[in-house]
Amino acid sequence: MSPEQEFKLHFTRRQFFSRNAAGIGGMALASLLNPDLFGATTNDPNARNGGLPGLPHFAPKAKRVIYLHQSGAPSQIDLFDYKPALKKLQGSELPDTVRNGQRITGMTSGQGSLPVASSMFDFKQHGKSGAWLSELLPYHAKIVDDIAIIRTVHTEAINHDPAITFFQTGSQQPGRPSIGAWVSYGLGSENQNLPAFVVLVSQASALNIDQPLFSRLWGSGFLPSNHQGVKFRSSGDPVLFLSDPPGLDRGTRRQMLDGLASLNHMREEVYGDPEIETRIASYEMAYRMQTSVPDLMDLSKEPDSVFELYGPEARKPGTYASHCLLARRMAERNVRFIQLYKRGWDQHNDLPRDLRLQAQSVDQPSAALVLDLKQRGLLDDTLVLWGGEFGRTVYCQGRLTETNYGRDHHPRCFTMWAAGAGIKPGVTIGETDDFCYNVVSDPVHVHDIQATLLNQLGVDHKRLTYKFQGRYFRLTDVAGEVVTKLLA
Repeated sequence: MSPEQEFKLHFTRRQFFSRNAAGIGGMALASLLNPDLFGATTNDPNARNGGLPGLPHFAPKAKRVIYLHQSGAPSQIDLFDYKPALKKLQGSELPDTVRNGQRITGMTSGQGSLPVASSMFDFKQHGKSGAWLSELLPYHAKIVDDIAIIRTVHTEAINHDPAITFFQTGSQQPGRPSIGAWVSYGLGSENQNLPAFVVLVSQASALNIDQPLFSRLWGSGFLPSNHQGVKFRSSGDPVLFLSDPPGLDRGTRRQMLDGLASLNHMREEVYGDPEIETRIASYEMAYRMQTSVPDLMDLSKEPDSVFELYGPEARKPGTYASHCLLARRMAERNVRFIQLYKRGWDQHNDLPRDLRLQAQSVDQPSAALVLDLKQRGLLDDTLVLWGGEFGRTVYCQGRLTETNYGRDHHPRCFTMWAAGAGIKPGVTIGETDDFCYNVVSDPVHVHDIQATLLNQLGVDHKRLTYKFQGRYFRLTDVAGEVVTKLLA
C-alpha cells in the first residue's frame, strides 16, 4: 500500500468515527455541543458560563480577582520595607557575607564597588496596624488596615521577561497558560456578555523607557484559546473590530455569524476539533460584547465623587487611574479575572525622580480601588493583588551621589500586598535582613502566591491540571503552598 493510499484510509476512518458519533443528525450534534457556544442561552447575564465540573473544589472566598501588576519591579526599600540602619552605612561596601555569592545581573557585575544606598524618602507608621510606609504612598496610608503586606516574596528569575512570565504563567519559559486563563478554564465566567479574563495596560509615568510587555503574558498557552485574556484598548474600539463596518447593521452581522456557525459545525462534524467550537464561542462572545463593552467603558454616569476618589487622571482614558475605575466596574459585572499592567518601575538610574513620578500615578488609584470596593460591599468577595516581578537592590547601580542613585534587579526579597476575599487585613508578613537583601522569616515564593490566589477562588492548585503532550500541567508546576498566615 502506498503512503498516499494509507493516508486516505486513515482519513476515511476518522471521518467514519466522527460521523458515527453524530450519525443521528445535526440536532443530536447540537445537543452534544456546549450550549454556551450558541450565545446567550439565558436571560440572566450573570449566569455561569463554562468551567469544569466539580469546581470550585471547596467554598470560595473570592468570586473574582483584580491583579495590579507593577511591571518593572518597584523598589521595596523605598516604598514598604523600612531599613533606618542603612543611613549609617550609606556608601559603604555591601558585605560579602550578605551577598554570599548570589548572582547579580550583568548590569552591575562589572562594577568595581557595590555601595549601599539607603532610601532618601521618609517613612512613618500608619493605621492601627502600625505599618511602615514611605512618604511616596500617602493614600496607601489610608488602607493599611485593609491590606496584608508581604515583605518576603522571592523568585528565581533575575531579568524582567522570565520574571514576569514566571509570575503570570508559573514558568520562566514562554508557552504556558497565564493565571487568568487557568482561572477562566477552571471556573468559567459569571457574565454571559463579557469575557472571563480582561487585560488593561497602562503606560509609564516615569521618564525612562518602559520594559516591553508581550501578549503571551495573558495568553492561553495549550488551553483552549477562548480562555486567553482580552485586551481592552483606550482609544477607538476597546476591542479591535468590535463595531460593525460602515453599511453593515446588527441584523446582517447576525445572519453572517449564523452562516459561519453552520459552516464551522460542518467542519467540526468532520474533524471533531474542539478548537472549532472555541472559535464559534469567540464569535458569539464578540457579538454580545458589541452591547456590553461600550456600556462598561462609558464612565460618563460616574459621579464626580468617584473621580475625586480615584484622582484627576481617572477621567483620562488609558491611565492607570481610569483602569482602576474600570476594574471596579468590571467587578460589579462579575468579570472573573481582571489584569492591570502598570509599566515604568525599572529604575536603574534616576530613581528618586522616576520613583516619585511613578508612585504618584499609582498610589491614589490603587488605594481608591480598595476603598471603592469596600464601600460597595465588593471587597468581601474580590481578591486584590498588587506587586511587581522582583525587587530592587540595596546597593547602587552606577554612581552614588547625595541626591541620586539607581537600583538593579533583586529577586531575593521584595514586597507585595493583597486585600479582600478572606485575606487577613492589617498584617505585615515576613522579615528581611538589615540590608533588605535576604529573607529572615516567612519566605513566600511565586508559586505560593499563585497557590493562595487559587485557594481563595475555591481551587486546589494541585488538582487544577491539563494534560498536554503526555504530561499533566498545572499553574504551580510541582511546587507551591498556600500562605496560611495571609488568611483570615
